[in-house]
Amino acid sequence: MSRRFQTGGIEKSGNWVVVRFWKDVAGQDKRVHACVRICPSDGPDKLNNTQIQRKAQEIVTAAGVNGSQQFIEATVAVTFREQAKKFLLQKTMSKRRPIKQATLRSWQNCVDKWLNPNLGDIPLSGINNATVKKLIAKMHNDGLSPKSILNYTGLVKAVVGSAKSDEGEQLFPRKWDSEFMDLPIVKEQRQPTFTPDTVSAIVKKSDGQERMLYALLAGSGLRIGEALGLELQHISGDFRTVYVRQSIWDGKKQDPKTLAAIRDVDLCAALADLLRDFVGERGTGLLFANAKGRPLAQSNVLRRSLHPLLKELKTERAGFHSFRRFRTTQLRKNRTPEDLLRFWIGHANKTITDIYSKMQEDTPFRQEVADKVGLGFVLENPTVRNVRRNEQSVEVAVAA
Repeated sequence: MSRRFQTGGIEKSGNWVVVRFWKDVAGQDKRVHACVRICPSDGPDKLNNTQIQRKAQEIVTAAGVNGSQQFIEATVAVTFREQAKKFLLQKTMSKRRPIKQATLRSWQNCVDKWLNPNLGDIPLSGINNATVKKLIAKMHNDGLSPKSILNYTGLVKAVVGSAKSDEGEQLFPRKWDSEFMDLPIVKEQRQPTFTPDTVSAIVKKSDGQERMLYALLAGSGLRIGEALGLELQHISGDFRTVYVRQSIWDGKKQDPKTLAAIRDVDLCAALADLLRDFVGERGTGLLFANAKGRPLAQSNVLRRSLHPLLKELKTERAGFHSFRRFRTTQLRKNRTPEDLLRFWIGHANKTITDIYSKMQEDTPFRQEVADKVGLGFVLENPTVRNVRRNEQSVEVAVAA
């Protein structure tokens, strides 16, 4: 709805002077245009302009259109299902913090599978600690992990909190009580990582661009989407630095995860040489691409390459983020300055001192540290062929 404070519009309608204004109606999303008579437009009962304006204001005030209570009464019938739909739409259109498509899909799946079936038809005003407690109990009984329950409960809170007046005030403020709702405590989560021996074996047993991809992930700490989004223009002329400026998700280009994820990541000399050999004479296009020149699909690389390799090595199944944890561990073990570590990994600064430090602007120092840390794994064959499945040579391009 548009502006809440109204003075009304005064006009002549037939033989009457009237005031027109917008009025909320319970159970309806749209307002109605109300029209109330003030006085005759002519004759002994006609009022002067000052009197007309004063009476018009009295009529508008008496109608309660400038108070919050009527708006709340008109909104109280909105169901959780309706507000959840509005919430997700708002988040995709937000200029301040628009959510990524991966997050939107995750939230939509949560709403479709859990929240709407259990809360969808309940009026938003009826979503409270007791209501959510029942949902938490059901999720626990159905075997959801504490982390999933925490995430889904947080989404419920966000949907309820998103119902606001035109003044930005929450219509249904809640004091959520985790103890009363019996919200589970998230203990140590499973965060698999790779040992140096495992990474060495993965790189040794892989070939072509998969070998380059694994070496780059382990030697840089890039997120998988960031690595798949690299184009040759994002690599420095000496191959010592990659510029993270975009990411690939579901085959499409998007901005990196956060502002901190937009960064320059320096490679040690050995990894830079491997990258130079992999790129060869190519000058444009994606660094990694399938036979049609499109971005590699994460799921295909996992299913056809990484997971079979881990099974062959008799290692616990894990995803690409394990390479990122491996690299972070190597940086810590080699006493990399914390603000440089966060810069390379793509995490935000934590203190004012971090902001003051301009270490990330000193490229020679960064490269010196990168060489000191090294790969952290053994690279037995320092060359790699740029081979894609079922093809000899293709022109690569980013999916729009």
